[in-house]
Amino acid sequence: MKNPISITALSSFSSLGSTEEEVWKSYQRNNHLFDEGEVGQQSVWMSRLSAEQLNAIEDLRKSDAKYRSLDKSVLFAMHSGRKVVEQAGWDSTTEFGINIGSSRGATSLFEKYHEEFLTQGKASTLASPTTTLGNISSWVAHDLKSKGPNISHSITCSTALHAVLNGVAWITSGLTDKFLVGGSESPLTPFTIAQMQALKIYSKETDGPPCRALDLKKTRNSMVLGEGAALACLEKGSRPNALARIVGMGYATEPLTHNVSISTDAQCFQDSMRMALNGTSPKEVDAIILHAPGTVKGDLSEYRAIENVFDDSIPFLTTNKWKVGHTFGASGMLSIEMALLMLKHNKGIASPFYTNPSRSDQFNRIIVNAVGFGGNAVSILIEKAG
Repeated sequence: MKNPISITALSSFSSLGSTEEEVWKSYQRNNHLFDEGEVGQQSVWMSRLSAEQLNAIEDLRKSDAKYRSLDKSVLFAMHSGRKVVEQAGWDSTTEFGINIGSSRGATSLFEKYHEEFLTQGKASTLASPTTTLGNISSWVAHDLKSKGPNISHSITCSTALHAVLNGVAWITSGLTDKFLVGGSESPLTPFTIAQMQALKIYSKETDGPPCRALDLKKTRNSMVLGEGAALACLEKGSRPNALARIVGMGYATEPLTHNVSISTDAQCFQDSMRMALNGTSPKEVDAIILHAPGTVKGDLSEYRAIENVFDDSIPFLTTNKWKVGHTFGASGMLSIEMALLMLKHNKGIASPFYTNPSRSDQFNRIIVNAVGFGGNAVSILIEKAG
């Protein structure tokens, strides 16, 4: 990248919390945030929002008659959108673009309306307009009264980081100076979880932590789903209020041999990380936040990709999915939030399943990885502001 892009605000909404202070405190506790809940006719591990957070969503739903028919994934994004633009100092006079994606979109509503169709033989009036993927960015744009471009997309689990790529591209092109980017997901539904179970990747742990993300010696898949949203404000150049700067980006698509797998050494991650480095020495990277979904092959292949790229200079490695679960389209932005906290506090947030080599607590540059079904990998290199 010729010129950096500043991250001037970030707001998230997950089981980690709803404020920076809450999220940081959650990361300081060496415990996971999963519990067992009833989904359909079975009990499964999941990472859920608190009762207080769900009450806030219901208050938002009731605040406007138009919002009462919206899916939770839309409301999560609207809640975070209001907070993040306030942090950045943007208002209704600020021109900015919006790109908020989701892997599954309006999952709860779609399943509800489809069940009604199967039983009644006809669709409800709002079935189509409230379940299209474009709902999320469109309603956030409506709620914030934004005047810039409005984009929605789904690139499964790398969706939020692809939104970052899009935002940076628009800013770099000169078409706008500001972009709101991120992801939102509400996947704790019977059909969604059944799909993950059909792939045999959902956690069945009964003894010990449910998700063992970045445990490179595990013999069973241990992915657990979570819900939430995370949005960031991007601005052109080095801004005085920057939380951090994006200084490198990489992307790649895996030549697949199977619909859901990547190669044993994740060629897509090797390519995306090398592109993100773009002249930066691997020795100058202080940490990598892995995608690491908690699956046997997924975690190990990403680690092997890191070995190939960083050789004997492997930095501090970590992930947050052992704690908060996999939030699909929102997960990449939650990882960026984790990186920002590590940069701010000069403190690594470790995974309990991976022992890092001895390193000083000095964090200036961090790579954040994400990949989705289809092998669509993204790597973002961010550095401390100032």
